[in-house]
Amino acid sequence: MTESTTLPPRNEVPVEQTWALESIFASPADWETACQTLNKILPSLSAFQGRLKEGPQTLLTCIQTLEEAGALLGKITVYAHNANTVDTGNQANAARVGQARSLGARFGAAIAFFDPELMALGFETLRQWIQQTPELAFFAQYAHRLEKRAAHVRTGEVEEVLALTGDPFSGPSGIYSMLNNADLTFKPAVASDGTQMEVGQSSIGSLVTDPDREVRRTAWQNYADGYLAFKNTYAATLITAVKQDVFNARTRRYTTSLHGSLEANDIPVEVFHNLIEVFKQNLPTWHRYWRLRRKILGFDEFHVYDIKAPLTTAKPVVPFKQAVEWICAGMAPLGEEYVQILRKGCLEDRWVDWARNKGKREGAYSSGSFGTRPFIMMSYADDVFSLSTLAHELGHSLHSFHSRREQRFLYSRYGLFVAEVASNFNQAMVREYLFRTQTDANFQVALIEEAMSNYHRYFFIMPTLARFELEMHTRAEKGAPLSADILTGLLADLFKEGYGEEVVFDRERIGITWAQFGHMYMNFYVYQYATGISGAHALSHGVLTGEPGAAERYLSFLKAGSSQYPLDVLKMAGVDLTNPEPVHQAFAVLSGLVDRLEKLMG
Repeated sequence: MTESTTLPPRNEVPVEQTWALESIFASPADWETACQTLNKILPSLSAFQGRLKEGPQTLLTCIQTLEEAGALLGKITVYAHNANTVDTGNQANAARVGQARSLGARFGAAIAFFDPELMALGFETLRQWIQQTPELAFFAQYAHRLEKRAAHVRTGEVEEVLALTGDPFSGPSGIYSMLNNADLTFKPAVASDGTQMEVGQSSIGSLVTDPDREVRRTAWQNYADGYLAFKNTYAATLITAVKQDVFNARTRRYTTSLHGSLEANDIPVEVFHNLIEVFKQNLPTWHRYWRLRRKILGFDEFHVYDIKAPLTTAKPVVPFKQAVEWICAGMAPLGEEYVQILRKGCLEDRWVDWARNKGKREGAYSSGSFGTRPFIMMSYADDVFSLSTLAHELGHSLHSFHSRREQRFLYSRYGLFVAEVASNFNQAMVREYLFRTQTDANFQVALIEEAMSNYHRYFFIMPTLARFELEMHTRAEKGAPLSADILTGLLADLFKEGYGEEVVFDRERIGITWAQFGHMYMNFYVYQYATGISGAHALSHGVLTGEPGAAERYLSFLKAGSSQYPLDVLKMAGVDLTNPEPVHQAFAVLSGLVDRLEKLMG
């Protein structure tokens, strides 16, 4: 597929390139019916308030009602959110997202009594009920988690109020999404021959990898300038979100927002700080890579828009179906069942929305909920980068598939800390398969470029954003000033350290990067990309080298959901991320890729 100058509207996209949302609800009318059903269930859920002390059977019935309502809410939310992200200009889609958010807040309010009443019951009594009632045996992990975070659970009345804030507190991320994906426009990129190319969220990835330097330059600059034009609005929404994080942390009596984000999943804050320290120690590896790229490309000056410039003119073409087959081959060490599920999901069950169309949001993600198939949103561009993105999202999807199949609703959602392990594991497995089998020099270079691009995002951009996120929250917690210019200056300083003297520094356009990531609205999420890629490489190494039991342990990890704490389930799989060593090892893989590229390019 060549880069088209315009993107088609959603209604002109071939159905086989879209996901099967009709597998959740056949029509918007059925979605509305589901909303009405949930509205009828919520009062029966609230009716358990004050009754949990009646005994284990009442508790069991309450949990079953909670799971029924939660599963239905998940389907309602996924249907609305997914329809909106592929066609953000559709007002009916946007309205359904808002409706789903409101239902989510009402659901949260309806179950706000649950944890405080369990605490009032007493954990000793709760343990006795679980031991004496076989049907409640599954509840032991939930009770254990609740006991560990008991100091941060408030009274039922306060918990209800906090749950009700979920809807209005979604405002900043909702505003960001609509501005970013529906309203924001960019000047077109201009090729060396004067051809104009539309810059959009679903095309920017291809434009900044274009062999024409003028396309890359104008696309990158115009993309950044689009954000700079609305920097004050973006700053207002982000600063509000950060202050909400601080509010939530203080309300739940956490020391800081960072503690509030990590301690809920039993992750020591040292895991975050270890990552940042190892990242800073290894910045010279990145400086070496920028230098090598500049030499290979033959440029006197190296710019940010050259980071993904193709190093050969022979760009491998990888159609969607070919990508699926190569991914299946790369994941073969996990067994035939894993591969069959993956292939059927991509080629028959329409898990993947891979079309490129106007109004489709940027990036890629995997979604779904208990009782649905996995869903993947991306804009596929027939290249090695898209192949790798597909492998990444399929890692999430197969994780979700196994977790939902093996666990009941209460434990079917795994923690964010482990999420990026499965996705990067798939990329590492597929990448190694292709290194072994696709021996053409141009393909090898393309593989290295893809790998370095992936590392650039997860081991350079994300740790830098994590440092920025910590600084933002620290300032908000101290009551220090925050504004668009302050945010841009903070991030520019961090990127200047990362790029060193090897990259021409366009301070404003580089500094505005904070506005280009919706991840900033997910309290301390981005650092987990780097810990995830570290854990992924450690686990894939075990599988690829034929370590006894490695594949089986990994599949057990996929099936565990949240039935164990994130660090514990990773230790079970074979990696300890409380230790900085896996991060050091991942940087060693990165350094090895630079060595490989240097050798391949002479």
